[in-house]
Amino acid sequence: MTQVTTLELITALEAAGEITRIRLIALLAEAELTVSELITILGQSQPRISRHLKLLAEAGLVERHREGAWAFFRLNDRGAMGEVAQAIVARLDRTDPVLANDHARLADVRRARSEQAARYFAEQAEDWDRIRSLHVPEERVEAALRDMIGKKTFQAVLDLGTGTGRMLELIAPFAQRAVGVDQSPAMLNVARARIEHAGLRNAQLRQGDIYALPVEHDAYDLVVVHQVLHYLDDPARALREAVRTLRPGGRIVIIDFAPHDLEFLREKHAHRRLGFSADEISGLLQECGLDVEDKRDLAPFAKNDSQLTVSIWVGRDPRVVTDLIARGAREVA
Repeated sequence: MTQVTTLELITALEAAGEITRIRLIALLAEAELTVSELITILGQSQPRISRHLKLLAEAGLVERHREGAWAFFRLNDRGAMGEVAQAIVARLDRTDPVLANDHARLADVRRARSEQAARYFAEQAEDWDRIRSLHVPEERVEAALRDMIGKKTFQAVLDLGTGTGRMLELIAPFAQRAVGVDQSPAMLNVARARIEHAGLRNAQLRQGDIYALPVEHDAYDLVVVHQVLHYLDDPARALREAVRTLRPGGRIVIIDFAPHDLEFLREKHAHRRLGFSADEISGLLQECGLDVEDKRDLAPFAKNDSQLTVSIWVGRDPRVVTDLIARGAREVA
């Protein structure tokens, strides 16, 4: 276990040493929750819940992040204080009547979330289905992706423009930690329902701008950009920001359309780019200082002018760990 100072440990234990805060710790170990959801589960007032969350966050046991007008809370799962938080959770008796009742109310909250996400997705289903019919089946794309990245365990995975959360569902089982970022609160609701249904407790979501990501730099050994770049007015800028998040030796996977001429995607579905050539993406990766490790094109089996080829690129950060250490030393100096 990572060492903590005596003061940090005392502060954490004092923060945890109250029945409502223990209940909050147990709930936030299960899911990311808003204050309003915690009010529903615990039946306590907003000021009281907020005060308890503030104490837990100040002690380092809980993390807080904002999604538009909402704030989400989750149990810290990183670093020394994350280990303290996890140790507290591991020693809780889940058969305790109070905790068991909270867990049942959490199930109700999750069910409501899932129903809301299903309604949103149903409203968008016609557009989603039409676009999916234009390119090779997702099963082929996902199989190629798994083959290209391998099935080793990743320390940390970042999914940019996570959308429905499908890439998290696919890759998070092979990661110690997985983070999805999307600009749309509605899509994050869909993704949140999906990862909760899949039981992916190592996955978390963040609302954020792809040009100014709300995540750490030099922290992820796999970054996925799946069907995102064609929506952006400045793909190169987005890639530069994504590359900053890679740890030495990390890889970035870009999945997007090859060049095509389906103008209605621009007119009706907000596509700003009608695909990308191999040279364009490879050139952008190289400009970002990455080596192009792999490239595949997944064309429709039957040639059809209305169907699109999906391309996958893999770029690797050529740095080694000592490069990061040296850079840190220069920054300190």
